[in-house]
Amino acid sequence: MKSIWTGVISVSVLLGAPLLVPHVDAAYSGQPATFPKCASGARHNCVVDGDTLWISGQKVRVADIDAPEIITPKCASELALGDKATERLIELVNEGPFQLQAWPGRDTDRYGRKLRVLVRDGRSLGDRLVAEGLARTWSGRREPWC
Repeated sequence: MKSIWTGVISVSVLLGAPLLVPHVDAAYSGQPATFPKCASGARHNCVVDGDTLWISGQKVRVADIDAPEIITPKCASELALGDKATERLIELVNEGPFQLQAWPGRDTDRYGRKLRVLVRDGRSLGDRLVAEGLARTWSGRREPWC
């Protein structure tokens, strides 16, 4: 995504939330010290699983990958890999600021989650999960993990 904006704008362009970031596809500057794994109750900044997280109270689906399920896994190996993917996504988002880039042609998925690619230093965090064998590139539909 090419941006000509170099000042500060609202992240509402990306998430519909009133935080400030350096430009349209720039680093998420409101990032807290850590994104923990989501627990019960209100969710503001936390990781649900290997491809879903909450940022500033907005649920975000990592658009360029599919990670194994941990809530409704179909087998033990899917759960084990999903747990590893979740822990790795927590590590990745806590390594420092990252960018939120819109998914071309689609703002939200059928569950109302914002579709975004998480990028740091020009590289997708999702691609890192894929390279580490913890997720696969999104093909447009879910594939079985078992």
